[in-house]
Amino acid sequence: MSDTLTKETKHSLHPSIQRYLANGRREEGAAQTLLQADHLLQLCLEAGASDAGFAQITSPHLDGQRQKILQAYPRTKSLISFVCRMNTENVRNPARSAANLEFHSTTDETNHVARKIVATLAKQGVRAVNPASGFPMEMEGYPDKQIWLVAHKPVAVAAGMGKMGIHRNVIHPKFGSFIILGTILLDAEISAYNTTLDYNPCLSCKLCVAACPVGAIHADGYFNFSACYTHNYREFMGGFSDFVGQIADSKNAEDLNKKVGLNQIASFWQSLSFGANYKAAYCLAVCPAGDDIIGQYLSAKADFLEEIVRPLQRKEETVYVVPKSDAEEYVAKRFPHKKIQYVRSGLNVTTISGFLRGMSIIFQPGKAANLNKRYHFIFYGQESAEATVIIKDGRVKVLPGIQGDADLSIKADSRTWIKFLNNRNHLVAALITGKIKLKGSPAHLVSFGNCFVS
Repeated sequence: MSDTLTKETKHSLHPSIQRYLANGRREEGAAQTLLQADHLLQLCLEAGASDAGFAQITSPHLDGQRQKILQAYPRTKSLISFVCRMNTENVRNPARSAANLEFHSTTDETNHVARKIVATLAKQGVRAVNPASGFPMEMEGYPDKQIWLVAHKPVAVAAGMGKMGIHRNVIHPKFGSFIILGTILLDAEISAYNTTLDYNPCLSCKLCVAACPVGAIHADGYFNFSACYTHNYREFMGGFSDFVGQIADSKNAEDLNKKVGLNQIASFWQSLSFGANYKAAYCLAVCPAGDDIIGQYLSAKADFLEEIVRPLQRKEETVYVVPKSDAEEYVAKRFPHKKIQYVRSGLNVTTISGFLRGMSIIFQPGKAANLNKRYHFIFYGQESAEATVIIKDGRVKVLPGIQGDADLSIKADSRTWIKFLNNRNHLVAALITGKIKLKGSPAHLVSFGNCFVS
């Protein structure tokens, strides 16, 4: 035998390759065995899930994110949606430290359960990926691009784990709002898929409307995202960026203490050390939906209100609002005993596409109650786009292209407009230089701006 072995021969003699061939392992990419739904459900429950369901990647409920899911894991054929139940009394406790501990602990548990399921499937030759349950981590494109691999709520609805309540959370038929969602992407078909619930567990009781400290949830179903985001998520991404800006803008530590307050600085430290603190999430705390939850509410509604809802309403606390927003007006009128703290929303706009997409998010229906206007936007330069914005009956609609006759037309250099939105470019200077041109009354631009907060 020659002392010199060919590369191919050496490769074939490698111990790992020898063992692989000896064990008769399947080729990578070979067709997967159909996963039995009953077996898969039992696997999820044994891993620690409270409930689980299955959806196909082709489900119409995933139309809005199917492309993103397949970019994250191109092999995805099916999705597991599962829930981990939270301890109800912790979430309801007026001391939000108890509630936050429950949120974070259950989220950690959900991630561990997902990893355990994926590890078990891997031993069975099934490839799978478990995206993070909470705290989105894909920050490369922030703030203009999606920062999460999977939006868990639509997957949960598709897999029969519940339906969205008016508080914009998935309500499980048994566990109600007291759940954390997890998702697993599978490179395999499943023998049976779940159907969506044939009813909505939401009772339309409006207790979430009554409990929300910033009026983010409206009785008619409208949701003021910016009000919720600014207060409840104060110590998450947007609020933290605003806090950093406050630090940068302060002359010294004394000045910062006056602007923010020592207790808020300490709270941010706590969030950085332990996990970002939710300031409210009262909508979950007071929700009576779900078979396991509903009894206390139905048996004594007056007692439920007094024990669960009133302590949150009466709580003396700092409420974070953007100046001249609907939330500011709501807190002053509805909860005068709560302390208003003015902040920036932390919702930053860096692109024209982000501006157009974000209008519905920061829109203030209360400020637009008497407005009935149509606006045309024409952007050129670094980013070109055309859009029609209609504000009518306290709602905003953003349409592609130029449609109908406008009360005001705005033609602007895209970079100049972004600077204007972020208060880095004076409107008058932009008008003088022609970087922003108006056709129609400038007053219409003022009324337009009043409908949005930053």
